[in-house]
Amino acid sequence: MSRPELQAPPEIFYDDVEARKYTSSSRIIEIQAQLSERAVELLALPDDGVPRLLLDIGCGSGLSGETLSENGHQWIGLDISKSMLDIAVEREVEGDLILGDMGQGLGLRPGVIDGVISISAVQWLCNADKSCHEPRLRLKAFFGSLYRSLARGGRAVFQVYPENIAQRELILGFAMRAGFAGGIVVDYPHSSKKRKEYLVLTCGPTSLSSATPKAKGEDEESCSNDDSSGDEEENQMVCISDRHRPRKKQRLNKKGKGRDWVLKKKEQMRRKGNAVPPDTKYTARKRKARF
Repeated sequence: MSRPELQAPPEIFYDDVEARKYTSSSRIIEIQAQLSERAVELLALPDDGVPRLLLDIGCGSGLSGETLSENGHQWIGLDISKSMLDIAVEREVEGDLILGDMGQGLGLRPGVIDGVISISAVQWLCNADKSCHEPRLRLKAFFGSLYRSLARGGRAVFQVYPENIAQRELILGFAMRAGFAGGIVVDYPHSSKKRKEYLVLTCGPTSLSSATPKAKGEDEESCSNDDSSGDEEENQMVCISDRHRPRKKQRLNKKGKGRDWVLKKKEQMRRKGNAVPPDTKYTARKRKARF
């Protein structure tokens, strides 16, 4: 069975029938509660008894929002599916609901949000569901508006299902460009069923609070990089990233840029979501001087 984001746009896939089916599933309810609890844990909010104003992106019918309410916080839910929000209203969730597209920006006042969670929503931005959709521009608008709306020092935790490494790098790259510091936490990296990825971002300059939290292992203990031997993509915790990290200067040989270099650069551009001409026998071929 293919993933929902590969079948149809979210506002179409989650219609009245699918929305009710999703909300009434005991298995979905349990999974949402577990993922939401882990997201709140990764937010690392101060344990001072003061309720925070949190944003739930892709809130759906309010299942993840219930976890925020149980933890004593106020929350705002954003979703693009009207059917999902209608069910949330029927369920009388405690949060305020907004019908909107996160790919067009959040439209919230600067610094008003104390923390953000999102369960299985951000990867939808990597799809071009309409002719006017450009994934790079939508990711830029989303993370830019998110950075402005978060209070300095606030965290955003996104539970994501990236389709591949390139999609993971695309999402993380635009988050870093917006000003965030952080990285990806992979819980249970050696398990095919329990493995979950969380993008943990901190708003503001790099500090001790922006360090990427440790992941959970098979034994409910922290899993470090020393535990992840073998396949680099499947069994690795991505460490903290910093957009201000200086880049290494590229070394060019005396012969200049050959075909291999050009093909490598074109592949990097494709991973970033750029429109790149296809490779042909003429790629990187040097023109004659009389051309």
